[in-house]
Amino acid sequence: MHVRQTGAKLTLLYSHGNAADLGQMYELFVELSAHLNINLMGYDYSGYGQSSGKPSEQNTYADVEAVYRCLIETYAASEENIILYGQSVGSGPTLDLASRLPRLRAVVLHSPILSGLRVMYPVKNTYWFDIYKNIDKVPLVRCPVLVIHGTADEVVDCSHGRALWELSKVKYEPLWVKGGNHCNLELYPEYIKHLKKFVGAIEKLPPPNDESPESSGPSNSSQTEPVGAEDSRKSTDHREKPRPSIDHRKSTDRRDKPRGSTDRRDKSRKSVDHPDKPRASVDQSDRPRKSIDRFGGMMKAVRLRNIDCFKVTTSGS
Repeated sequence: MHVRQTGAKLTLLYSHGNAADLGQMYELFVELSAHLNINLMGYDYSGYGQSSGKPSEQNTYADVEAVYRCLIETYAASEENIILYGQSVGSGPTLDLASRLPRLRAVVLHSPILSGLRVMYPVKNTYWFDIYKNIDKVPLVRCPVLVIHGTADEVVDCSHGRALWELSKVKYEPLWVKGGNHCNLELYPEYIKHLKKFVGAIEKLPPPNDESPESSGPSNSSQTEPVGAEDSRKSTDHREKPRPSIDHRKSTDRRDKPRGSTDRRDKSRKSVDHPDKPRASVDQSDRPRKSIDRFGGMMKAVRLRNIDCFKVTTSGS
């Protein structure tokens, strides 16, 4: 779904949350485009809404890259004029793509997750079976990062957003919505006010330059360069090396090959990097819509099925 604003210079590529589809996001997309005076592109992940295919972590990475290429090739957008926006689970594909685009204009993380496993367990290390390892990717993002999170979020604790902001290389003043939960931040007046301020600051910046990736962010007194960004926390998962820029590769994300778990007791478990294989444990008997939470099988593999933002639901709400 592409919403065009006459005279707009920037384009927002929006990756929505788990229990949503374009039908539910339509009105918000139109309102955001009008209030921010920005072009907006939204999409459904594989297996969501009317999209074909099956949902998986790797497919969401391929999905956001396909939409990005569509913006470049069909809508004549440029990398330096694109803002990536990721809500909840959408922060995963957003940061994966952002970590590979050196000239990206900016990133917005809305109620983001550190990783799938960390939604349930406060683990310190990154394990091979975890999904959406945002904690390892956000330090690789070179452009300004805005984080928005509700202080009363009972699905993804606000500490996730705070940690990602601290790990960001180019910080922009975050918005911690007092009393906001996981699904209602758009209802708070400060949400759209802060977004407009952010977009205005980004528009005033000169386009990013490949030769100087450490260029300063928006001229905002709250923006800071993080200390020791290059010395980010070491991960036990040594596969998570930055992928080549998407401008120099033909296929999406073929790096993740299953390997032995850091916990030898889990050796018999199949990697969640291959969720497309049929799973007998996934309940597919009640499917009134295709859009709601198709990550059930993958979540069960890492025991995240009881978390609301990953839960398999049978209603369209």
